[in-house]
Amino acid sequence: QVQLVESGGGLVQAGGSLRLSCAASGRTFSSSLAWFRQAPGKEREIVAAISWSGVTKYYGDSVKGRFTISQAYAKNTLYLQMNSLKPEDTAVYYCAGSKGGGLGSTVNGYDYWGQGTQVTVSS
Repeated sequence: QVQLVESGGGLVQAGGSLRLSCAASGRTFSSSLAWFRQAPGKEREIVAAISWSGVTKYYGDSVKGRFTISQAYAKNTLYLQMNSLKPEDTAVYYCAGSKGGGLGSTVNGYDYWGQGTQVTVSS
């Protein structure tokens, strides 16, 4: 059983930066991790995903060039570095894990979810 706990959300001005962290316990060698976000009234959407090896990464179109996903094996932690933040990045951000190794881009590709952390970007 994979358990995921996010941290690092908060309030930031447009153009600023935040780094989210996700502590992942129980992760297997084949599993992938990802960040999703959900704004009020909208569906949950993929932000970024990373394979177990870290070699393969996927980014949603709206965050390419601004956000970076990474992981620290020793700390079993997933990160999301968010730069050049925009008001439209405001959402609850969720860490997600899959049982398998594929980099899914939809919620159906992931089996485990954290409780979420709020990110608010003011204009």
